[in-house]
Amino acid sequence: MTAAQAQFQLDHPGVADGAAIWRIARDSKVLDLNSSYSYLLWCRDFAATSVVARDETGEVAGFVTGYIRPDRPGTLVVWQIAVDEAHRGHGLAGGLLDGLTTKVAAGRQVTTVETTITPDNEASQALFFSYARRHGAGVERTVLFDAGLFPDDGHLPEELYRIGPLQSAL
Repeated sequence: MTAAQAQFQLDHPGVADGAAIWRIARDSKVLDLNSSYSYLLWCRDFAATSVVARDETGEVAGFVTGYIRPDRPGTLVVWQIAVDEAHRGHGLAGGLLDGLTTKVAAGRQVTTVETTITPDNEASQALFFSYARRHGAGVERTVLFDAGLFPDDGHLPEELYRIGPLQSAL
């Protein structure tokens, strides 16, 4: 853990965090923004597989949302991850991923992490390759959803990153 990461408290989100998570997702200008209602539901129904980073005042500085794949109970899917602009560049996103994996693995055996990333999102690609290296895991990359499947024009394909098996102690 870096000194910058140590200044944040990792916690599972509560419903009251939904608005902050929505704002950080919106301000990222990279994530597909879901409805504010969906972030409230996420904080209620998937809090155990999601994490927020709180700054010294208790405000949400970043988040990672995830879930366990129903057909692969050893697979943690990372849905979205973002850090507030004021806190970027200090390794907080990596700390969020590591913290989420540790918290989820405390209650179940997690051997694999999956996420999707568009081909133009080099920052997320670097984040997840770095995560794989820290955990001694390989990365398989395939197209999960081709661009033609999306109803909105201009959506790039979503590439599946399957990271595992995780080797380092969680």
